[in-house]
Amino acid sequence: MEEFVIATLRYGTPLVYVTMAGVLAQRAGVWNLGLEGLMIIGCCAAVLGLVQTGSLLFGLVLAVALCVLASALLWFVVERLRANPIIAGLGLTGLGLGGTDLAVQAIYGSQATVNAPYGLPRLGPYFGDFGVLSVLVAAMPFVVFGLWALLRRTRFGLQLSASGEHPFAARSVGVSPARMRLIALCLGGVLCALGGAELALGSLTIFAYGMTAGRGFMAFSAVIFGAGHPIGSAAAALFFAIVGAIGIRAQLAFGDRVPNDLLLALPYLATVLGIWISARFRGGAKAASSFGELRDY
Repeated sequence: MEEFVIATLRYGTPLVYVTMAGVLAQRAGVWNLGLEGLMIIGCCAAVLGLVQTGSLLFGLVLAVALCVLASALLWFVVERLRANPIIAGLGLTGLGLGGTDLAVQAIYGSQATVNAPYGLPRLGPYFGDFGVLSVLVAAMPFVVFGLWALLRRTRFGLQLSASGEHPFAARSVGVSPARMRLIALCLGGVLCALGGAELALGSLTIFAYGMTAGRGFMAFSAVIFGAGHPIGSAAAALFFAIVGAIGIRAQLAFGDRVPNDLLLALPYLATVLGIWISARFRGGAKAASSFGELRDY
């Protein structure tokens, strides 16, 4: 049982961090389909920064800086150039996937897997079997509940929600929806960097092209499944992680009796199921009010 919980936390922690970034963007009125691109940028920057300098801190700072910069670019394209947020987000995903591949080829001369000398700090032997998990796993629930408190119990959270749901009303009382969107996307960039770093340097110590394998889109689906609520969306992300952990255990238990590709597809099938449930019982992903405002300029 403990091994299953550890596998779930390893699979789910990066997903939860990126899901929280999606929640922030959704509250600001932007459906952020660039989460996949931001996550792969975080993976690549954390590993390359560590390998090139030998400093884990530098790798994390580089990942955060690049993800925040990419998020600011998304805001500029959506807010200033009036691009469609959905198309702009998909463009950011393409930029992240292609840009990280180009960076690795520019440095190493091939599309190689980059191995880091070490990973994130572990919890240690005092936590028993859970000591193999990284410190970001332990921080994850505090991040989720901290984000819930920020959005539901602070003036900033109320202003952010107003900017996403009623941008014209927010502007009438002196709140700039554009500035709130920028803050939300940049904070989401920090969370995506942490999620990418956890994926690449948590249980693993490598970067490989496309290693996010659609997790950013799963995080986006978790935002929809969780109705944009931090705790509900985190629970949805962990549900997808549980299915992923079941798939891993099933590969070991059933061996060649069940097609391996089917077991690997279980998290993505669960994602589709989650979207169907959301559409069936909650009407799915309704466009935020500010999306109309962005489109009408």
